[in-house]
Amino acid sequence: MQTEIAIRSLLATLKDPETGRPITQTGQVQSVLVEKNWIQVAIGLTSWAAPLADEFRQAVVEALQHQFSGAAIEVKIDKHDRKPLPLGTTGLNCKSVIAVGAGKGGVGKSTVATCLAIGLQRAGCAVGLMDADVYGPSIPHLTGIGGHPYEVDGKIQPIMHDGIPVMSMGFLMPPNKAVIWRGPMLHMTVTKFLKETNWGDLDYLIVDMPPGTGDVALTLSQTAPISGAVIVCTPQPVALLDAMKAIAMFQQVKIPVVGLVENMSTFVCPDNGKRYDIFGNGGARQYALEAGIPFLGEIPINIQLRQRGDDGQTRANFDDPAIAPYLEQVASNLTRQLAAIVAASPPKPSLPVLG
Repeated sequence: MQTEIAIRSLLATLKDPETGRPITQTGQVQSVLVEKNWIQVAIGLTSWAAPLADEFRQAVVEALQHQFSGAAIEVKIDKHDRKPLPLGTTGLNCKSVIAVGAGKGGVGKSTVATCLAIGLQRAGCAVGLMDADVYGPSIPHLTGIGGHPYEVDGKIQPIMHDGIPVMSMGFLMPPNKAVIWRGPMLHMTVTKFLKETNWGDLDYLIVDMPPGTGDVALTLSQTAPISGAVIVCTPQPVALLDAMKAIAMFQQVKIPVVGLVENMSTFVCPDNGKRYDIFGNGGARQYALEAGIPFLGEIPINIQLRQRGDDGQTRANFDDPAIAPYLEQVASNLTRQLAAIVAASPPKPSLPVLG
């Protein structure tokens, strides 16, 4: 009995990645079993924190081993349900809205946004993908999905991509027709996508932004609480200059920049295994270090990655051992950074346990 009390006291020092509150206060310690030199603990994590499940388990194991040296430790991570609450007046039930932006076009922003959504979903999160790049919607092509959204009870029904609800102007306009709109039309469309789409309950809504700086970021900042922005750039200095402008824009509209992704960071020749830094290498990482911005990871130049995007098979990249680890790292680092922000925030008043 004393050992179980000591274990629960130790677990009280561990914080839920999503809320930053001790897991003993949120009903996430599901069981504690002790038999001689064997300890088994079952802890629930929400699907929001699913990308961090393995490292959270390891942290619990190490904490228990440190205090109970010599005991056999078994830690089970199970699911803990916690429904998202509506965000402001949007009616959107989502825990984290992430804007993916870039200072210029052609740096792979839409590919990174799509891979972020797929990577988080594959880890176990509930994810939506919104294409706010009204002038150049790429998400339908990258995912290989099509169709025309329709309304049910006043809600737009998104197009589904293997369990991910997707909304894009690309579903509403012919591919060969240009969108020629001023700011008010952009504002109305982005707001409609956010508020009137039947997104369901989400852990994350990934928003693919238009390149550069403009009206859409302002609309997002005014419409929904944005958890943070991810900036995509390539290594060369001219791209970093544009990335700095995008960072300044998000900061100006009070959207925190939660990470930088360096795309096209290097090329590994499949014939000889040599690395070629076609656009340079490490520029984004160095800038992130100097600017105090988290670096979420690099994605190399990869011919298959480009071909799968062109063929609408972006999801297949996660079955390719040459590229999947890079994409998975970016997704898990995003969740890790959001969890770090929560952990560093002032503690909130105690809330009732939500089932």
